[in-house]
Amino acid sequence: MSVNGLLLNSFFSTGAYVHPSPIPQATLFAFHLPEKDNIVVGIICCFYHMEKEMEFEPKWIAWEITRRCNLKCVHCRSSSELDIAGHPDFSFDEAKRIIDDIVSYASPVMVLSGGEPLLRADVFDIAKYGGSKGLRMCLATNGTLVTPEICVKIKDADIKMVSLSLDGAKAETHDNFRNQEGAFDGTMNAIKLFNEHGIPFLINSSFTVRNREEIPDIYRLVKKLGATAWYMFMIVPTGRGEDIMEELIPEKVYDEILEWHYETEKNEDELLMRPTCAPHYYRIVRQKAKEENSSFKRRNLKFSTGGSKGCLAGQLICLIDVDENILPCSYFPKAAGNLKEQSFKEVWEDSSLFHEMRDFKGYKDNCGSCEYVNVCGGCRARAYAMTGDYLAQEPFCSYVPKSIQAKKDK
Repeated sequence: MSVNGLLLNSFFSTGAYVHPSPIPQATLFAFHLPEKDNIVVGIICCFYHMEKEMEFEPKWIAWEITRRCNLKCVHCRSSSELDIAGHPDFSFDEAKRIIDDIVSYASPVMVLSGGEPLLRADVFDIAKYGGSKGLRMCLATNGTLVTPEICVKIKDADIKMVSLSLDGAKAETHDNFRNQEGAFDGTMNAIKLFNEHGIPFLINSSFTVRNREEIPDIYRLVKKLGATAWYMFMIVPTGRGEDIMEELIPEKVYDEILEWHYETEKNEDELLMRPTCAPHYYRIVRQKAKEENSSFKRRNLKFSTGGSKGCLAGQLICLIDVDENILPCSYFPKAAGNLKEQSFKEVWEDSSLFHEMRDFKGYKDNCGSCEYVNVCGGCRARAYAMTGDYLAQEPFCSYVPKSIQAKKDK
């Protein structure tokens, strides 16, 4: 399974007042510590000036600890399947070396992902070791291998959050997406077990034209199931996703879905929700707030990256794949470096790829001219997948920046 919802689930953020202007003054929000576990549940959220330099710290890392998977999902970013040639699992000793390297420099949330991480016999040993080093360890699973015994191990390993995928409101749709009959029932069983064992979980839903009509139904189902949060993923065509390019949601419908999300989130007071791989949602939120002359209070969100910016690839988040390549995010198949040859610190601070992605003024076409670039940034992975240029404009954004529109109006 791809990281999905835990893809943007690292820090904990406070509810944030969304200012209606695109690039407001830097605004700070207080944070607090809970009594239990000494985990930060609120962090400082900032909106940046164009002139204010963003602090690029690794807040969240997805870690592909295996590329093996018991499913063969149509959109899988790593084209995972049960037998993977040329991408063997690294050893437990190597896992400990990687963790030691990371904690010598940073203290991000680590999401154990795959493939299907539960196929590794030592997945909970890795989780425990990371936790012993002060890392907040999470798990991203497709849910089909979850048993009561697995739940006991999740609790024993002190895994902070588990993510599951649900791509249909009914079995027919979800199983079609996952290429496996019974996958829906497996996810429902995992949710039942997590509720019984008191394991917090969130749900990720990926959308193409084949399942987009079920978005409201999935939302209602997720609420009923007791999830902590729901992440609506707008697919980036990488890995096996390249084979369903014609199923990508059209640009016009894309904005309609994001506006539906805005109206739903604005009135939602129970379920925490975010669109993912849809950075222009942050533009839409500000535009709507301005149109309505109102503020939009975004509620507390467990395991978010803590930022109010759209694309965070290579800025606050990254992926370490099973071959130890460091990628900007789970959907960006271009390596910034490799942990067999460099330290994590060297890659994070010195990679030319990361430097380019952090230079918003270097973005091209509409994104480079856009007044919302600091709160959106466009999906760099989607730009790379669809144009071959990760600095190109977001392919599915219909907004025309004011500076470009002004030239057209002359």
